[in-house]
Amino acid sequence: MTHTDEKRISRRRLLAMAGASAGASLLAQRPLFADQAEAAPAANKAAGDPQTSFGSLKQIDAGLLNVGYADEGPIDGPAVILLHGWPYDIHSFVDVAPLLVKQGYRVIVPYLRGYGSTSFLSSETTRNGQQSVVAVDIIALMDALKIESATIAGFDWGARTANIIAALWPERCKALVSVSGYLIGNQAAGKAPLPPEAELQWWYQFYFATERGRAGYEKNRHDFAKLIWRIASPKWSFEDAVFDRTAASFDNPDHVAIVIHNYRWRLSLADGEPKYDELEKRLAAGPIITVPTITLEGDANGAPHPDSAVYQKKFSGKYAHRLIKGGIGHNLPQEAPQAFAQAVIDVGSL
Repeated sequence: MTHTDEKRISRRRLLAMAGASAGASLLAQRPLFADQAEAAPAANKAAGDPQTSFGSLKQIDAGLLNVGYADEGPIDGPAVILLHGWPYDIHSFVDVAPLLVKQGYRVIVPYLRGYGSTSFLSSETTRNGQQSVVAVDIIALMDALKIESATIAGFDWGARTANIIAALWPERCKALVSVSGYLIGNQAAGKAPLPPEAELQWWYQFYFATERGRAGYEKNRHDFAKLIWRIASPKWSFEDAVFDRTAASFDNPDHVAIVIHNYRWRLSLADGEPKYDELEKRLAAGPIITVPTITLEGDANGAPHPDSAVYQKKFSGKYAHRLIKGGIGHNLPQEAPQAFAQAVIDVGSL
């Protein structure tokens, strides 16, 4: 894989960007479902087929990247930024976005570096996947879109990124919705061995630590990702078309490099870039998050995740935790879009 391959990613440049206003407020909204804390399965389940879609995606230069993103809703509405994880993409929020747009929000859903139509502006830029750099990418996107602050919500890598922004740049994060709570990591903790059953859950991280793992993911990334989907969401019956729609984003020429670096960096098997050392030092201290926060967890999350009792003390501001029932797994916004959207709406008025 060469960096010249990135030219194959289609890039539709945005000719003009209107100013964004994140300061508008919404009238009180009725809940999208009756019991906000533990939603009924019927209210949670997504359709299971790819009937919904985003409108035309946009592209904008932001920091080191040309970012592909969905931009839905009124441009002067309160801004919400939704962040996906691995191995997922923006379509995890395809059923969340219209629910928020109906309530007057402007919804921004970017492809992270290494996914979809997001590409590096320079072939010389290090294909770095360490945790802080993804947050820096989102701050750069907010700057490019002239969004001073937003409600930021995500899961997996996206939840970690949202955590980091809330912790290090609280003035940019009005409120936080985080699946699986507090996910900020540090390399020292990553070196400590876990109990055998916990280590087993991280099998893919150890696989990626090997050159066989890199080659295997390069060759079999779609089948690998589908396996992760099934393990992480054991009760979610998704159709092949739903998976294939997302899997297309893994064809990004930088995808494998970013994913492998991310997991190797966590284990101190790959170096980060020195310019992010100070940010990582602050993150390694486990900073407290002060912004209003709702954390979410699915009752059938098959991916490694902390217990909510462990991380509750990391949130010092207004806080609520919700367990979403009904066989909801790791990809919570796609499996339970109404519950996720309701948390985004509610977090601003805790």
